[in-house]
Amino acid sequence: MLATPEDLFAALDALGIPHRTMQHPPLFTVEQSQALRGQIPGGHSKNLFLRDKKQALFLVVTLEDAEIDLKGLHRVLGASGRFSFGSADLLREVWGVIPGAVTPFGAINDHEARVSVVLDAALMAHETVNFHPLVNTMTTSIGRDDLVRFLESTGHLPRIEAVSGLPPVPD
Repeated sequence: MLATPEDLFAALDALGIPHRTMQHPPLFTVEQSQALRGQIPGGHSKNLFLRDKKQALFLVVTLEDAEIDLKGLHRVLGASGRFSFGSADLLREVWGVIPGAVTPFGAINDHEARVSVVLDAALMAHETVNFHPLVNTMTTSIGRDDLVRFLESTGHLPRIEAVSGLPPVPD
């Protein structure tokens, strides 16, 4: 059974993690979410659900406007071969969300810890970070250290790595 936003909020409450959520129309792209700037302070993210050649899964969480060298990212993260995007079906099966609602909060649904979570250092420079709470009709604000604590509580020990703004790696 997949967690709902209410299940997520209950889990955050049980951990003593403060959070604030704002409802809004469905958002599917970074461009659409940028219309909310000024109403929701903190770092805003884009979340890349990736798989490598050996089917290992990664969630790479960066600032919404970060430039990521997808061709060379596998080397930075020690993955097996180049990354491709995980399918919508795989995203739903493992992370419990649909495209457009990808979020590190999906860790609540990954009971087998199949996904390695990578938090970009530039995102983690913000005290407050913002993500969809499993659906794209809301945005939840949480402290960066509380995000790490939440992820650890789900069995996902996040890696904090500088993944954005790196020069492209030649083939």
